Amino acid sequence: MPERLRIVGLEEHVVLPVVLDAWSRAGVSPHGYGDDHPVTRRLRDVGDQRLADMDDQGLDVAVLSLATPGVQNLAAADAVSVAREANDALAEIVDTNPDRFQALAVIPTPSPEHAAVELERAVTHLGFRGAMLYGRTGDKPADSPEFDDLYGIAEKLRVPLHFHPQTPPWAVHEAYYSGLPNGVGPALATAGLGWYYDLGVQYLRMIFSGVFDRHPELQVIAGHWGEVVLFYLDHIGILQGMAKLERPLADYFRQNFWVAGSGTVSERYLRWTAEVVGTDRMLYSTDYPYTFGTRPGGFPFLDTSNGAARTFLEQAPFTDEEKAAIGSGNWNRLTGHIPTNHRPHQPA
Repeated sequence: MPERLRIVGLEEHVVLPVVLDAWSRAGVSPHGYGDDHPVTRRLRDVGDQRLADMDDQGLDVAVLSLATPGVQNLAAADAVSVAREANDALAEIVDTNPDRFQALAVIPTPSPEHAAVELERAVTHLGFRGAMLYGRTGDKPADSPEFDDLYGIAEKLRVPLHFHPQTPPWAVHEAYYSGLPNGVGPALATAGLGWYYDLGVQYLRMIFSGVFDRHPELQVIAGHWGEVVLFYLDHIGILQGMAKLERPLADYFRQNFWVAGSGTVSERYLRWTAEVVGTDRMLYSTDYPYTFGTRPGGFPFLDTSNGAARTFLEQAPFTDEEKAAIGSGNWNRLTGHIPTNHRPHQPA
């Protein structure tokens, strides 16, 4: 009898009071749900409700991270202070239940010099295993040279950076998604398609701009089955010669990227990802709470409740060893080291 599959979810979202206050002051609207919507209530819960939902999904550990766009659309000074307070709060949440919770750090990219410092503090002093970023910072793409120090610190500490989509720039929204009937436009611009295109382009910019050539050991986690890019990788490869890359394009995805499904329980996407990057580069996530419970219109491939998150992996067309690697083994291999100056977090 095989050992029970252990599952760690890497894209399990929260919102914290300090972040909600900052978003409100800045006029940032993170989602279209009302204050009393079940999704909103679950985003704010880091106690009994979340633990019960994890049990319902079959998730052993949730790696908590801020819902998009984090602090990346705040003014620099606000981003720095909010990120630090949010990271301290996340560390205290993890400390209350370390067997069930881990966390990804909040990074104040509007102030690049502080971004690198906060990543190092979050890893070496708070014990975080990586950070969550959100593609662009305002109008600055992820490959902007000012973020090189941040990427260098991540490479030095050997911690991954998980990127999550955010809403495309307003000009793109207006050009591509406006004028559609029945409210389809805003949905298409975000969870329908626009989020994934926007972030997939950021990944390609990072590759073509030489981020991974300057930081060959930098590790990036891509959700949503690779944010569209994996499905067009062969075609994008025609730019290989023009871009003058140091490695074949596919090698960057097989050496610098790790891919998770973000709660889209699609066997077709699962198989394709395994074919492109291999099961030793696959991780697991549920995109909680956005995929918890049936959505309007009924899309079972976007529902991880009622044990679907666990069943999907247990029934995957892989060996028991590969399933165990995807469920938690690859995450532990990626992040299992502890920086030499790490000390356990002590709440203030």
